Amino acid sequence: MRSPFTHFIIALAVGAAAFIGYGVWYATVSAKSTEVAQAQAQITTATESVSRIMAARAALSEIAGDEAKIRGYFVSEAGVVAFINSLESLGLSQKAPVTILSVSAGSSYAHPTLLLSLSIKGTFDAVMRTVGAIEYAPYAVSVSTLSVGQDAKNSWHADLGLIVGSVPPAAATSTP
Repeated sequence: MRSPFTHFIIALAVGAAAFIGYGVWYATVSAKSTEVAQAQAQITTATESVSRIMAARAALSEIAGDEAKIRGYFVSEAGVVAFINSLESLGLSQKAPVTILSVSAGSSYAHPTLLLSLSIKGTFDAVMRTVGAIEYAPYAVSVSTLSVGQDAKNSWHADLGLIVGSVPPAAATSTP
């Protein structure tokens, strides 16, 4: 039989080996835990970044519709002819023909504009209804000058100067 001292030495060696094994295992698990925490932080950062990107895309798609609505209130350089035709049809619907005297690009304002000069002829009521319809048309229109005169007993004319909001050609063709 072995002596109690030998048992003590063996128990101490097994205990020391277990303690050292526990320490090595603890260090390994701790290192892996740190790596996992760093990986989780990177995943969280990437997830938040993706969430912000998705929110920005959703906001841009919502804004694109609003941008198209707002852009509809302005006349692009390519849409001048259609705008003039709409002014003439407004006059015809009110039984007061509209004649476009001049069209030019405005340069004295902070934003691009079109300067239009037009003449409206007809009865006083028809002329004034046409002026009102043009003034309240769904465009960024400002009346710069207005003069009304009588040509004959029941024949009137209005000379009208308009400042129409415009968009540059690049903005008019932008896509969301």
